[in-house]
Amino acid sequence: MSQKAKDSEELFSFKCPACSKGNVNIQKTVYDLPDKDKMLIIKFDCDECNFSKNDIIPLTTNFDPGIITLKILNEEDLKSKIYRSPTGKLEIPELELSVQPGPNAEFYYTNVEGILYRFESAVSIYKNNLEKDDPEFEEVNQILEDIKKALNGKLKFTLILTDNGGGSYIIPIDKSNYSFEKLESKELD
Repeated sequence: MSQKAKDSEELFSFKCPACSKGNVNIQKTVYDLPDKDKMLIIKFDCDECNFSKNDIIPLTTNFDPGIITLKILNEEDLKSKIYRSPTGKLEIPELELSVQPGPNAEFYYTNVEGILYRFESAVSIYKNNLEKDDPEFEEVNQILEDIKKALNGKLKFTLILTDNGGGSYIIPIDKSNYSFEKLESKELD
C-alpha cells in the first residue's frame, strides 16, 4: 500500500451482523492506482468471527450508461481491467456465462483473468452438485475446459459489460479490441 493510501485511512466500527458478538471494523482507504485512477477501498472485518467483506469503488472514472465490448484475442488481453458495478451485467457469450445485476450484487475490480477465475469457481461448485449421470454434467465439464483454454490465451472470446446505471467500465490493454455504445435515456426505460 502506498504512503498516500496509508495517510488517507479512516477507521469505524459497528456490531457484527453475522455473530452479533463482535465488532465489525470498517477501514476506508483512498488508493492511487498507477494509471492515475483513484479507488475507494472499504474493508469490513469482525474481531470475533470470520465475517469479512470488501468493496471497491472507483472515484475518478466517467460514468456513462452503455454497452462495453472487449474482444479477448490473446493472453495479454487477459490483463485488461474490469470494474463491474452492481448495476452491470457481465457476459461471455462463447462460454454461455453471465453475471446479472441485482440488489445483492457486489462491486468488483479485477482483470479479465480474475473474471474467468470467478466463473471457473462458480461452475466448479455447480458441477460438484451434479450427479455424474446428469445430462448437464458433460456440458458443464466442457465449459470448464473452455474456461481453462481461455485462461491460457488459447480461446478467443468476447466480454460484454452492459450497465444501465453507468457505473461499470473496462480499461483495455489493446484499445483496438474495445468498443463502447452509449445508451440513451429512451433505451434505459
